[in-house]
Amino acid sequence: MPFGPSSAAPPLRRPPTTARRRGLVGVLTTALLGALLVLAPAQAAHAAPVLLSQGKQVTASSQEHDGTPATAAVDGDLGTRWSSGFSDAQWLQVDLGTQAQLSQVVLRWETAYAKAYRVEISANGTDWSTAYSTTTGNGGTETLDVAGMARHVRMQGVTRATGWGYSLWEFQVYGTTGDGGPQLPGGGDLGPNVHVFSPSTPGIQAKLDEVFQQQESAQFGSGRHAFLFKPGTYHGLNAQIGFYTSIAGLGLRPDDTAINGDVTVDAGWFNGNATQNFWRSAENLSLNPVNGTDRWAVSQAASFRRMHVRGGLNLAPNGYGWASGGYIADSKIDGQVGNYSQQQWYTRDSSIGGWSNSVWNQVFSGVDGAPATSFPEPRYTTLDTTPISREKPFLYLDGDQYKVFAPAKRTNARGTTWENGTPQGQSIPLDQFYVVKPGTSAATMNAAVAQGLHLLFTPGVYHVDRTIEVNRAGTIVLGLGLATIIPDNGVTAMRVADVDGVRLAGFLIDAGPVNSPTLLEVGTPGASADHAADPTTVQDVYVRVGGAGAGKATTSIVVHSDDVIIDHTWVWRADHGAGVGWETNRADYGVRVNGDDVLATGLFVEHFNKYDVEWYGERGRTIFYQNEKAYDAPNQAAIQNGSTRGYAAYRVDDSVNTHEAWGLGSYCNYNVDPTIIQDHGFKAPVKSGVRFHSLLTVSLGGQGHYAHVINDTGASTVPGGTSTVPSTVVSYP
Repeated sequence: MPFGPSSAAPPLRRPPTTARRRGLVGVLTTALLGALLVLAPAQAAHAAPVLLSQGKQVTASSQEHDGTPATAAVDGDLGTRWSSGFSDAQWLQVDLGTQAQLSQVVLRWETAYAKAYRVEISANGTDWSTAYSTTTGNGGTETLDVAGMARHVRMQGVTRATGWGYSLWEFQVYGTTGDGGPQLPGGGDLGPNVHVFSPSTPGIQAKLDEVFQQQESAQFGSGRHAFLFKPGTYHGLNAQIGFYTSIAGLGLRPDDTAINGDVTVDAGWFNGNATQNFWRSAENLSLNPVNGTDRWAVSQAASFRRMHVRGGLNLAPNGYGWASGGYIADSKIDGQVGNYSQQQWYTRDSSIGGWSNSVWNQVFSGVDGAPATSFPEPRYTTLDTTPISREKPFLYLDGDQYKVFAPAKRTNARGTTWENGTPQGQSIPLDQFYVVKPGTSAATMNAAVAQGLHLLFTPGVYHVDRTIEVNRAGTIVLGLGLATIIPDNGVTAMRVADVDGVRLAGFLIDAGPVNSPTLLEVGTPGASADHAADPTTVQDVYVRVGGAGAGKATTSIVVHSDDVIIDHTWVWRADHGAGVGWETNRADYGVRVNGDDVLATGLFVEHFNKYDVEWYGERGRTIFYQNEKAYDAPNQAAIQNGSTRGYAAYRVDDSVNTHEAWGLGSYCNYNVDPTIIQDHGFKAPVKSGVRFHSLLTVSLGGQGHYAHVINDTGASTVPGGTSTVPSTVVSYP
């Protein structure tokens, strides 16, 4: 549920600030936070004081009422606050999570400030020493120079300046992690599983074939690989791409790296069935297919980005077997895209020569050459532009120097970022990244971020015994070769503070055997800062619960921050592989959105025990959604939701007034108990501001059925029997 202050305010007290971001408070908050971030350079490779306290664990001696919790003093929002009870000797303390060399504490007092107080520090949270003390506090904003190594920092109020308690808009602790010894290095080599080629490299085809033989059917294996091609022209190659394999060009534009040949995904390993061709990618290349058409027969978690195909693109396997959906962005396909057997597909901000066939729901936004909307037959859903987009960061070569290019945000985008000139964005040298290699601890990763470095994960599997904390605005976390993070002992794998411009891209989070309450969190509970100018993006970030082994997580992804862009994710509770069973890989919720103005472009969420997607934030938008309900529900009672049969695949909370979504599909395949009935695939409040377009539900072979599509609207799938004919709703309400 969303967090918010109580509607009641105590006597003699102005009520807690509750205005959301679009008013004056949001403007002032953004401006002040921007000024603060200047104090902590986002990209300095050397040690520099950074904000360490934001989003960290915080406790207090008391709390005035529900609307003024301790967490509000470390949430980065100058419109929320902590306030204490109306007596002296109150305190607020933050746990930084690791030892840090402190340099500064900033106290941003509300009207109720401290006349006398101490700033105390501690290594263990028990034994305290005084780093600063005053009896003449003036309120307002107090910037205090402090020194010392500590993990815990406390404001100990001694004497109030007013008849109220103590109240802080923000309690900010700056410093650097580590013991003052050598700093972590930026840059370095990319490890043995990043294979870098130039046009003169011998044996390229042999290396491609060798890795493909290892990865073709290694669906739950530990191998991870990235093929990187330097700018130039390559002849006669057929790069077959297997599991956990990425192929990319190292130019700034796709046409800088040309392959006269193919980048191929087929399904020979699975008897011509492409529905399990997951976890792979192709990016930033130009292809001249040998026979005029390239084959890219994939399903979920397989992105095709910044590609130029000088010919056609076939999305079906050889023999035109099943395929269950995929994603194209920022690409140009000169010829026709042959959809053939693909059930659902999403194409964004691209240019195509044409499109053939629709199966259940083919969705386009900002695509030159896309077919017009004609849902339900043919099943095309087309938006002229994408409301907001910002392409995924990527590694490239500037001369002999590796850099990461971070593309600029676009509004009402259409077409590619690169076709008509140099792409807009920022280039960041590799020496401003900590190159993460297998065996690196989460503590080291956190120290690198605190030091001012970005993170570049090389191909591999990473076990973490604590949360990876991304607390610094503008931080890039980029994975190569589907780098995989596994949380041990039930920790959250990664948490992002409620700050501007974080970019998460290109990695997989795999739940561990001990239940994690969450696997990825973006923002902190109750977050309300305005990030519209520089949103956080989550791109090609995938979550898996089970399959590679027993895994559990209550909720996979939680988005607290406003303005977040989720651009292509597959969040999957496994229906096959190892460690799979109704309780064995228990995972009740897939994605929960609490933040306002969140946009999802390319959302795939499947098989969760309860709700797959829940939306609590205002003005949310989703363009393309693909879902399957959990196959393995043992009986109707197991999914009974009060008086409702089944949990919706996508639920908008009754508190929401504005929400819009296009091109959504939910399928059921209750193969354990085919008599199960879902009352509906989608649930939403009936309000004028809540709108859906192009929805469908499908019973796969009559294994269970939907009574309606959304709420009580839309025909039952029962009359279709085993035919897999969708039930559709063009618009709702």
